[in-house]
Amino acid sequence: QVQLVESGGGLVETGGSLTLSCAFSGGTFRAYNIAWFRQAPGQEREFVAHVLSSGNFKYSNSVEGRFTISRDNAKNTVDLVMDSLKLEDTAVYFCNARSRFVTVTSSQHNYWGQGTQVTVSS
Repeated sequence: QVQLVESGGGLVETGGSLTLSCAFSGGTFRAYNIAWFRQAPGQEREFVAHVLSSGNFKYSNSVEGRFTISRDNAKNTVDLVMDSLKLEDTAVYFCNARSRFVTVTSSQHNYWGQGTQVTVSS
């Protein structure tokens, strides 16, 4: 089945940049919408950004203008370029893949990676 592996997390100072990558395997990459979520300690998991199989994208208000999501269909990867990082960006970032043929609320054909830690310090 589909597997997702995140990488690129680490420690960065405020105002700095970091790029996360999500490697997709076990399915037809172009049939999946890919999203990034994040979860800080004691907080609910929240949406960060997504890129659809069509290439269309969306960002949460908190990251719009600072983060850029993209997909490479040749490599089956999705990147999240994070610029102008803030302390509140500190969280575990998760990659999510959901089939384009199911609704956003469906629990079927919906997969998660293990997460990668991003820590922003001053």
